[in-house]
Amino acid sequence: MNKIFPSADAALKGIVADGQLLAVGGFGLCGIPEALIDALRDSGAKNLTVISNNAGVDGFGLGKLLETRQISKMISSYVGENKEFERQYLAGELQLEFTPQGTLAEKLRAGGAGIPAFFTKTGVGTLVAEGKELREFDGEAYVMERALVPDVSLVKAHRADKSGNLQFRLTARNFNPAAAMAGKICVVEVEEIVETGALVPDEIHLPGIYVHRIVHNPNPEKRIEKRTITEKAGA
Repeated sequence: MNKIFPSADAALKGIVADGQLLAVGGFGLCGIPEALIDALRDSGAKNLTVISNNAGVDGFGLGKLLETRQISKMISSYVGENKEFERQYLAGELQLEFTPQGTLAEKLRAGGAGIPAFFTKTGVGTLVAEGKELREFDGEAYVMERALVPDVSLVKAHRADKSGNLQFRLTARNFNPAAAMAGKICVVEVEEIVETGALVPDEIHLPGIYVHRIVHNPNPEKRIEKRTITEKAGA
């Protein structure tokens, strides 16, 4: 089975549609599938619910889909770096399911593992727990959280072999493996593609069984979200 597609547009053809639930890997701008996000914008799919730690920044990453109003709901843990995200939410133009960051990661991991729900102490006694089942374990209250199983997951990895086995680079791993595992269909954008068997098995971070389509993007922009410059001592 050939998993490699000639472009991001081709990789999304026939699998993205209006009203879908999508997961997008990355943390801020670190490890985001830049070409796939652009292709999703160009697809014109709308009324999307997107699971992501946040929505990038204004004009880049998922911020592009907010500008085109293709996202109707975000399931996120943080919104602080995107003014348009904040504006749309406060204006009632965008739904937001605020989720504690660890809970969000576990919702995706559980979805990929076939676990429909789990109990956590995080959020008990807050708005997060309103309307959800509470149960006591060993004298402590826990809230039940449902797993997330997106229709399509868009992820970024550093390297893939032709069977879809993936290696991530350092902190760019972040939410990407969990998002990949959870999706009914997973499309991965990689900087390097090698022959099957070229990767050391013990250094494979995610098996190819979770990956359905691969796109080669050897030169992503990798924009820096916040640049901090420290003055050299004695300068």
